[in-house]
Amino acid sequence: MNPPPPTVTRWGQVWRLLLVLAITALSWVELAPWQLANAPGWFAADIAIGVVSTVAAFRWRHRFPVATALVTNVVSIVSFSSGGAASLALVSLATRRRWREIVPVTIVVALTIPVVVAINPVPGPDPRLDAAVVVVVIGLMVAVGLYVGSRRELLATLRSRAEIAEAEQAAKVAQARGAERTRIAREMHDVLAHRISLVTMHAGALAYRDDLPPEQVREAARTIQETAHQAMTELRGVLGVLRDGPGDAAPELPQPSAGDLRILVEEWARAGMRVDLSVDGDLDDVPDAEGRTIFRVVQEGLTNAHKHATDTAVTVRVDAEGGAGVRAVVTNPLRVGTTRTTAPPPGAGLGLVGLRERVELAGGRLTQKVTPDQRYVLEAWVPWPA
Repeated sequence: MNPPPPTVTRWGQVWRLLLVLAITALSWVELAPWQLANAPGWFAADIAIGVVSTVAAFRWRHRFPVATALVTNVVSIVSFSSGGAASLALVSLATRRRWREIVPVTIVVALTIPVVVAINPVPGPDPRLDAAVVVVVIGLMVAVGLYVGSRRELLATLRSRAEIAEAEQAAKVAQARGAERTRIAREMHDVLAHRISLVTMHAGALAYRDDLPPEQVREAARTIQETAHQAMTELRGVLGVLRDGPGDAAPELPQPSAGDLRILVEEWARAGMRVDLSVDGDLDDVPDAEGRTIFRVVQEGLTNAHKHATDTAVTVRVDAEGGAGVRAVVTNPLRVGTTRTTAPPPGAGLGLVGLRERVELAGGRLTQKVTPDQRYVLEAWVPWPA
């Protein structure tokens, strides 16, 4: 399919008109004086037909290319001033690069050559030479039209490819922005959910227990203050990572690792949760990327246990033996009854979704299930070659 003709600027119209007038002058320069002296009627008709042909060529050569080329070239038999318009229409037709149009029109134009030579009252010294020159000119005009059409098609193809590339780039940018927003949400959840849960637990205890001595009230308030401060510190760290860091693979420090699991469990224990941690292997030997993933799994498991089964005991088992990968299992009995002393912390319900994505990106797997003895089990495995 041929590309649509380009929009012609005012300067483009001007130089085309000048070229048409120049071709008209060359084709009519010998006959015009003879017509003016011997056949003034023919002279006037020649000018009138030439003007109409020029206007038609400029206005309708794109809308009706075949008809315009045929009419202007046929009338050029008796109107030599139509030569420029006929040339423009023929070149414009050839730019379409449709041989089923070019060949018939070119044959008709070639058949007009003997007629023009025969009725020309001022022929050259060799009419056959004049006919040969006209044939060569017609061939050149067709060749020029084919070249222009080919160049337009090439430019249209390059423009289309550039537009497609820009659209694909825009789609990639939009996808990257969406992925970044998802990563931000995941990091914010991982970092803040734990701290906010601790604050909620202590604040709920203060709201429910009105018989606490002043020392315990001050201790709970101090814990809330410290936990909120740590949450703000970690929030600034996460925002710094997301703003400047290259991604999850190598985030900026400080970031949690497997060695921080004991600190995490101690924080929950101080908050009143019953947590039993057992570790096989050395947590400090776990690489940062794998250790960070395991830390997030345990953190999410403890946070969910606090949300949905506050009064139960939680067991955390971590297997950090190299060669078989790193495995973390967080289990707790399902809550019995529905009565709570405080409202559960709000949640988006996307913690495990983001956690599963994180684990799978690390090449591991995450499973959650309820065992027949009514225990909830969250298990993650991340590969770690020895």
